[in-house]
Amino acid sequence: MQISVTFRNTESKEVLREYVQEKLSKLKKYMDWPLEANVVLAVEKHRHIAEVTLVANRITINAQEETEDMFSAIDRVTDKLERQVLKYKDKIKRHKTNFSLPELSWRMDVYSANSFEEGEEPKVVKSKKLLAKSMSVEEAAMQMDLMNIEFLVFTNVNSRNLNIIYRLKDGNYGLIEPQAD
Repeated sequence: MQISVTFRNTESKEVLREYVQEKLSKLKKYMDWPLEANVVLAVEKHRHIAEVTLVANRITINAQEETEDMFSAIDRVTDKLERQVLKYKDKIKRHKTNFSLPELSWRMDVYSANSFEEGEEPKVVKSKKLLAKSMSVEEAAMQMDLMNIEFLVFTNVNSRNLNIIYRLKDGNYGLIEPQAD
């Protein structure tokens, strides 16, 4: 497990760094793939904040806790991560797929609203490459919850097509399944 610890608004303390490594190394027993952890320990006013991002094979898990003591913040964020990892592993067991598709890369262009004025050609103001990982719709919804994002582009393992899942205002999900003419 690769762990990087960043300190914000506080001194870098080796005791905290070792404590984080000890606590996060316990999560390794739940995962059989390479794992990377990015930890940010911050102090704001009288609050101690521990924020952890775990990145593994096809999953990203974020957790953050605030307390009045840095050690308890680390303990609580580790407990939260452990619950999320166990929840993810349980869902994977229930939604096991028989085959795997290659991951596709797609490009997304965003046009400026001003570029649609009369007589002007639209201009690309932002371009981003997305990796459309192959997963089931349920797995994509779970990934959205874990990453706390509003939409996700993925390759559907059932239809083998590019799909987009997004969060509706009422908390449910919408699914876009493009079809060729």
